[in-house]
Amino acid sequence: MSRLHALKVALEHAEQERDAALRAMQRAAAQLEAAERQAAQLEDYRTDYQKRWSQQFQREGTVDILQCYQNFMSRLNAAIEQQQRVVAQARAGRQRCQAVLVERETRAASIRKLIERREAEEALAQRRREQKATDEQASRLAWAARVHVLTA
Repeated sequence: MSRLHALKVALEHAEQERDAALRAMQRAAAQLEAAERQAAQLEDYRTDYQKRWSQQFQREGTVDILQCYQNFMSRLNAAIEQQQRVVAQARAGRQRCQAVLVERETRAASIRKLIERREAEEALAQRRREQKATDEQASRLAWAARVHVLTA
């Protein structure tokens, strides 16, 4: 039973690691979602800003206003590119966490399967011991009955 106990301890540890990996994956997914949401907000803002200024330029536009617009758009585009890099990093982080989670789930499942196999082997061995004891008892009773018949 000590081997089985050791496996159950290993399973408990593997399940704790799996649970930790699941929490890490959930955090990574939340970070990715937040980064994607921020990227979408920046892109929406850029679209709105372009629409507003294109309407402004149709009415009037000076060189100073155009330069201001171009400078701001340049900074906004840089911010969007930076946020897209953040999204890519967050996506890669989530994928790494997903891979770790799959590995830990597989390990826990393997240990669980091994425990089931060992318990089945132990149950089979116990049934065989009981069958052997029953067979031996039946044999002794049959022998005793034969001896009793011969001596009577």
